[in-house]
Amino acid sequence: MEKIPMTPGGLARLDEELRILKTVERPAVVAAIAEAREHGDLSENAEYHAARERQGFIEGRIKELEHKVSYAQPIDVSKLSGNDVKFGTTVTLVDEDTEEEATYQIVGADEANIREGRLSITAPLARSLIGKQMGDVVVVTAPGGSKSYEILKIQYI
Repeated sequence: MEKIPMTPGGLARLDEELRILKTVERPAVVAAIAEAREHGDLSENAEYHAARERQGFIEGRIKELEHKVSYAQPIDVSKLSGNDVKFGTTVTLVDEDTEEEATYQIVGADEANIREGRLSITAPLARSLIGKQMGDVVVVTAPGGSKSYEILKIQYI
């Protein structure tokens, strides 16, 4: 299986979610199922069916997170150096049409949050930035048309 790149912070967030699911959510849903069973006829017991559905979701998410954590390849950005954009770097761009600046850190797909400035490595913009250097212009084809960005700054933080 292929390793899943992520920052140490992203891995920590997945570990924390997994811990909460196993130690808080799973026991709570088991208790809810047990309580719903005590109410009798399970065929018409909405609480029972809702708890079983929730249990299925929790177990599926636990499996998914365990897989991602076991194949995670944490990349410590502070140990990176160079002049080109790579996984984990923080890039400041300027939109050549609107002159708007934006700063993004290129992170793993599971830790991406565009509002917080974390751009998924699988996003078209991130893929076009990889390997480029400060001053380079990248053109990204988006659903609304092509956009041009100039790389103003590359940081390894």
